[in-house]
Amino acid sequence: MTTVEFIGMIGTRVVSEIHPASGPPVDPAVVRRFVDAHEQGGFDKVLVGHSASTPDGLQVAAYGASHSERLGFLVAHRPGFVAPTVAARSFATLDQLSGGRVAMHVISGGNDADQRRDGDHLDKDARYRRTDEYLDIVTRTWTSPTPFDHDGEHYHLEDVSPDVRPRQQPCIPIYFGGSSPAAYRVGGKHADVFALWGEPLAETAEQIVAVHEAARQAGRTTLPRISVSFRPILGATEEQAWARAHDIRDRILGTGGAAGSFTGTRMHDRTPANVGSQRLLAAADRGERHDRALWTATAAATGAAGNSTALVGTPETVAAALLDYVDLGVTTLLIRGYDPIDDAVAYGRDLLPLVRAELARRAPAGAQA
Repeated sequence: MTTVEFIGMIGTRVVSEIHPASGPPVDPAVVRRFVDAHEQGGFDKVLVGHSASTPDGLQVAAYGASHSERLGFLVAHRPGFVAPTVAARSFATLDQLSGGRVAMHVISGGNDADQRRDGDHLDKDARYRRTDEYLDIVTRTWTSPTPFDHDGEHYHLEDVSPDVRPRQQPCIPIYFGGSSPAAYRVGGKHADVFALWGEPLAETAEQIVAVHEAARQAGRTTLPRISVSFRPILGATEEQAWARAHDIRDRILGTGGAAGSFTGTRMHDRTPANVGSQRLLAAADRGERHDRALWTATAAATGAAGNSTALVGTPETVAAALLDYVDLGVTTLLIRGYDPIDDAVAYGRDLLPLVRAELARRAPAGAQA
């Protein structure tokens, strides 16, 4: 039976492209509401995002884990701002304290201005070389049975011998985001799950081939699983779903498209340098509607600031659209809404059960038993 992992997203306040940030930057009650919505809704994990302006993701995940029982936490992490050995110990500690519910989402950095806010002035190619070396050290710190030294381009370490190891064995899952050839190369080498933004089916299939070929070039025989991200917009009828979709687009345009998804305006860039955003804008230029339910107007309205393409329709239509990607080989579906908490509740109630029921229906009798 094909299994699909569902990932949502949590924050420390309610904010999106249509909801300007309000209230304190860290509101524990809001974190608990996010966690409850996703755990009760049957999500497997939630993403904790990262930028140079947002709260520390590991601490948010630790708080969320302490207020949940089974929900996993995918913590976005930029290599290079703490030593890889320090990051390895921090993630391993939280993995132990949470009962093995932590994963690392590696983002080398697609926004130069945000990188510089934390003092990083490396160019893109150098960032990916650093990420490659960083992840070599992180995974070795988690798994090496004996102390080790490292002498590389960016890191020089002696007698690395941590006491704390991850609860998950052999190591904490690594998710990896990016759409450039450098991202395919480094993520193909290291990722357990390679994360893509929601493009049309044909382009997604092409990216999966590129990721898997990079993994083979790195000598891997077990290929990375694939995640795809969407912003589902649901309605009781197709007409209601599209009316809501157009209202969301109009509200984004009403702000000049400048309100970032969870970072306010700081990550917004009308001429994005990262390839993932460029690909979303290219898809939008080819047309607003693709395949069964993919809608690119929200990406165009925001300048493709992050995960910004929608799947629009009734829960049945959107479930079928998600399964179209599963049929390509996608194993993880990262979905979050423009009304962050209310949409998470709706997805758990109306959408996830449909996808899982169809996967169970497709399974051979023996697998179901």
